[in-house]
Amino acid sequence: MGVQGALLCRAYASAVAHAGAREADGASYALGMTDSSALDPEDRKIVTLARAARARNAVPEGAAVRDDNGRTYVAGTVALPSLELSALRTAVAMAVASGATALEAAAVVSGAESLAAEDLAAVRDLGGAATPVLLAGADGTVRSVVTAG
Repeated sequence: MGVQGALLCRAYASAVAHAGAREADGASYALGMTDSSALDPEDRKIVTLARAARARNAVPEGAAVRDDNGRTYVAGTVALPSLELSALRTAVAMAVASGATALEAAAVVSGAESLAAEDLAAVRDLGGAATPVLLAGADGTVRSVVTAG
């Protein structure tokens, strides 16, 4: 496992520790998360990672994307005087910069009620119109799932 893989594993472990307790069956991670029967474990993982990025960096949004090889890329909002990017566009850019050629799914943790058209366009550019994008609140509860198309 490379440095990036090790960092992602460590980030996931940290996110799980901060997001809630592990359930007895080991299949889902909990407090505040959407019902385990309604959300795929891999989708729960990217919501948890996005939630942890938001909390850890004290930014308005956290996002995570999963590429077609199962690798995840996690980011928070970028707000510099010379550069402003949403968390989702930053995560997509990180995936592209790391060599990803397609996306399976994306997740955003935000107080916003909907996703910006520019965010969906970035996911669509790399993942296609059918790529699911999950929008969750600060507690990790998924409020909506839309496609990038």
